[in-house]
Amino acid sequence: MVQIYPAGEIHKSRNGVAHSAMSDQRHEQEGDRAARRRTARTLRAIGACLCWLPLITGCASLSRKPAPPAEYSSVRLTGFPSRIRWAGEMSARQFRRWAATHLSSVERSADGDPVNILVLSGGGGAGAFGAGVLTGWSQLGTRPPFQIVTGVSVGALIAPFAFLGSQWDKELSSAFQSPEAPRLLQRRMLGWLAPVFGWSLFRGAPLRQMVDRYATPKLLRAVAAQTALGRLLLVATTDLDTGEVVVWNMGAIAARGGRRALWLFRKVLVASASIPGDFPPVLMPVEAGGRPFEEMHVDGSASSSFLFAPGVVTILPGRIKLLDGANVYLIINGHLRERRETTDNSAAAILIRSADTVLVSDSRTRVKLVDAFAQRQGADLKVAEIPASYPLGGFTADLKPAAMRALFAYGERCAREQKVWRTALAVLNWIGRFRGHARKQRPPCPVTAAAR
Repeated sequence: MVQIYPAGEIHKSRNGVAHSAMSDQRHEQEGDRAARRRTARTLRAIGACLCWLPLITGCASLSRKPAPPAEYSSVRLTGFPSRIRWAGEMSARQFRRWAATHLSSVERSADGDPVNILVLSGGGGAGAFGAGVLTGWSQLGTRPPFQIVTGVSVGALIAPFAFLGSQWDKELSSAFQSPEAPRLLQRRMLGWLAPVFGWSLFRGAPLRQMVDRYATPKLLRAVAAQTALGRLLLVATTDLDTGEVVVWNMGAIAARGGRRALWLFRKVLVASASIPGDFPPVLMPVEAGGRPFEEMHVDGSASSSFLFAPGVVTILPGRIKLLDGANVYLIINGHLRERRETTDNSAAAILIRSADTVLVSDSRTRVKLVDAFAQRQGADLKVAEIPASYPLGGFTADLKPAAMRALFAYGERCAREQKVWRTALAVLNWIGRFRGHARKQRPPCPVTAAAR
């Protein structure tokens, strides 16, 4: 359809179109200039980040001296004898030499009774289960004194209290279920970027403060006194420079006495519980050949889920007199089978689930190996583990105070009701038959769960 305009209106319309075109062009030019300014600012920001990145990562990295090139037998912690620690994997010759030094005194400390050995696994916040089992066992009145106590990771934090006996249950209980217990999960300033630009996701100070709070001079003196009777308190860490498990004789450290001994005692406990990536590693100042070096130690579970006997010992021919008739109690602070649940389709979820699967599988394999070894030596092995029917929430969830208090109460109740200890065969045989339970029901105790 053709429209007819008066001549003046046509002129005005053309001027308006021209004015509009000029206005659009001006806006477009201003937009281009603004875009260029934004691009320039972005490039400057990226450039600044790239310039600062080496400084950030350099400052965040944990500066250290090089690792010692020598074997542990040639490396010393300044002021301490070599006997305070040894490599976890011994040769047969090394084990026989070690046994001649330590096991005869352990046997004497039993005073003619069967030797009792307590083995505490790692497990993060799930260590509240083991602590609860020990206190419930005391309440039952059947908890024996232990001639040897070993601990890895959170098991290392429990081990000194277990070693000293039921009279230290109050301190043990306080560490896991007190409302004033330190909150361990305090993120570093960079949040989730902390592992990228630093050494850990969480700050190390809360863990150190908790250890300092409970590993007191009084506890050190008590450990030294029991060690003088021939008993052994052993804790494992992982030396990241060698990838080996390192066993620390905590009684020998305590026997040295004084502030230096307390410093190392605490340092080893912190190292054994420092989960790689979550908490900072611990640097141990050592010397070899008159030169200073540093070793980097982390969670003992990184190399061994629990500590009982070096690998070569479990396949040695012959019998070890100390173990004939011995009672071995193994507390697994976690599941020996993963719960059936859908894994999220994300890299983080897959990596976490895979790591958990490796740890659980390693624990099952070690339980089988220890059981076969105990049977060959004439020892009686009993195992307490958290059944898959108890819903553990993962590392960060299990370290929350409410979760630890609930798990502590569960372990305490089940021990008091005599429903925690089973043979390794019963535990492993039940793993393949677990069917779960309704979430609203109270989680059954390990023995009850197996009996259903």
